[in-house]
Amino acid sequence: MFAEERHEQIVALVNRNGSVRVKELSELFQITEDSIRKALTNLERKGLLKKTYGGAMRKSVNHMIASNAMNVIKNDDMVFLDISTANLELARLIVKSTLNIIVVTNMVDIMLEFMVPTVSRLIMLGGSFSSGRDGFTGSLTDRQLEDFRFDLAFMGAVGVDVFDNSVSTYMVEDGITKRAALNRSKAAYMMLETRKFNADGTYKYAGLDNFTGAILESAPPSDIEEKLIEYNFEWL
Repeated sequence: MFAEERHEQIVALVNRNGSVRVKELSELFQITEDSIRKALTNLERKGLLKKTYGGAMRKSVNHMIASNAMNVIKNDDMVFLDISTANLELARLIVKSTLNIIVVTNMVDIMLEFMVPTVSRLIMLGGSFSSGRDGFTGSLTDRQLEDFRFDLAFMGAVGVDVFDNSVSTYMVEDGITKRAALNRSKAAYMMLETRKFNADGTYKYAGLDNFTGAILESAPPSDIEEKLIEYNFEWL
């Protein structure tokens, strides 16, 4: 077995089981424990897992999604980060990177991440504060969004129904603000855990055809994948 194939299988095992042990991997692949440790170090450097004492564990789903999202951002982009835990992780990566971009957000925790020296600039939107959403939504926020033209928007979602062409959230005000940002973006990606293809919110704020695609932590199930192709919808 080639090393690359073995590495792919190790990552698949970690993502499926949550964690793996060096001893078990050594027995499974019939190679030394030292070789397994070197493989885990290599995979950790690539951001595909987290090494632990005696093994490795799955990286947080949000970190995986955020790492994938970094691949579509270019220098000089103006980027909108919606209220989303995955976007908070993305903000942390942006702050540590050499990207020279402008980030616009309505999420307070994202603003706090930018309170350190960084190449990128931050613009914070105001409005009615929603403690349950950790950010600003409502008509004042929506009015501020009218003057922006974003190269990219990264949006959160509670659920996605590919058969009903529905992307949903829980709070109406949050959904209306999401829609306002979406309408002012050249390209927009959902920051989406694959499990949310089987979840649903209470307020539809967009359809799949309003998005360029989704940033996922793993490939969607085959039946979902078929519908996404119908929408000319990409996933990374």
